[in-house]
Amino acid sequence: MHHESNLEKQFSAALKSIARRKDLKAYVERTPELYMLLQQAASRYVTGETRQEGVAASRRLAGEGYKLSIEYIGENTTDADECVAAAAEMKALIQDLGRAGLPARVSFDLSHIGLSLDKELAYSHLMDMSAYAGTVETEIELFISMEESGKTEDILSVYTRAAATYSNIGITLQAHLNRTPQDLEALADSPRRVRIVKGAYQEPEDRAIHRSPALNERYLELVESAVRQGHHVSIATHDEAIVDEVLKYGWLSHGNAEFEMLYGIRRELGSKLKADGHSVRIYLPYGHEWYLYLCHRIAEYPPNLYRAVIDIVSKRI
Repeated sequence: MHHESNLEKQFSAALKSIARRKDLKAYVERTPELYMLLQQAASRYVTGETRQEGVAASRRLAGEGYKLSIEYIGENTTDADECVAAAAEMKALIQDLGRAGLPARVSFDLSHIGLSLDKELAYSHLMDMSAYAGTVETEIELFISMEESGKTEDILSVYTRAAATYSNIGITLQAHLNRTPQDLEALADSPRRVRIVKGAYQEPEDRAIHRSPALNERYLELVESAVRQGHHVSIATHDEAIVDEVLKYGWLSHGNAEFEMLYGIRRELGSKLKADGHSVRIYLPYGHEWYLYLCHRIAEYPPNLYRAVIDIVSKRI
C-alpha cells in the first residue's frame, strides 16, 4: 500500500493551489505545445473533450459490464450565460444517453450550473435537468458532486429541495469533513442515492481530518450507516484497505451498494471486482476543462505524476 510522505503532501497541496490559478490555466491554453503535452497526460483520465467521445467511452464500458457515471467537467462558473450553456450541455448528454439506450448517472458540480452566482439559479437548472431526465426512455440519474466545505450547506439545501420533488437525484458526501456524519443522519428519513468519497479539497484543521487511519475508519462507518439507512450507496474509492473491509463485512450483499472508480485509475482493481461478481461503476469525465481535473488526479495521488510523464513521453516517441 502506498503511504504519502511529507514531501508528497506538500506537492499535493501545491498542485491543488496551481489548479486554481487562472493565469496558469490561460498560459497553458495559449501555448499549443504545452497544451498538447498536458492533454496527452490527461487522456488517461478524461474520455475526450466532446460529448460524443464521452458517450462512445460509456458505450464501450457498458458493454464490458460496468455501470456508468458521466461528468461534463466544470465548476465555479461565474458567468450566467456559461451556466445556462453548461445546463444545456448536460441536457444534451441526457438525450444522447437516452438515444443510445445507456442507463447512467450524469454527475456535476452545482457551481457549474449557477451556485457560484445564485443558489436559486442552480436550483432552477437542477429542477429543469431532473424533469428532462424523466422524459427519456432510459433511466438517468442526476448526481450532485460535493465541493469545498464553504459550499456544503448550500449544496445540501439545493439537493434536499429538489429531491423532495424528483427521486432521480443523488448526493455526494465527503468523509473527511467533520460535519458529514450529521449530514448523513439528516438524510436518514428519505433513503436515496448517496456517494461516499474521502474528499479531495484542502480544508482547515477544524473542519476536516486528513488522510489517515482515522479517516478510513470514518469512511467505513459512513458506508455502514448509509447501507443501514437504506440508501443506494456508491463506495467511491481506490483504496484496497477500504475495499477489503467492505467485502469482509458483506455490505454489497444487501443489493443496494456498489463500488465506484474513476476512469483510468486502478483499472485492474475495478476489473477484478467486476469479475468477482461485484457491481462496479466507472466515473467518466469529458470536456475542455480537463486541466483542473488532471491537476486534481495528480494531487490526489502524487505518483500519478510519474504516469503522466510516461504518457507524455511514450506518445511522442
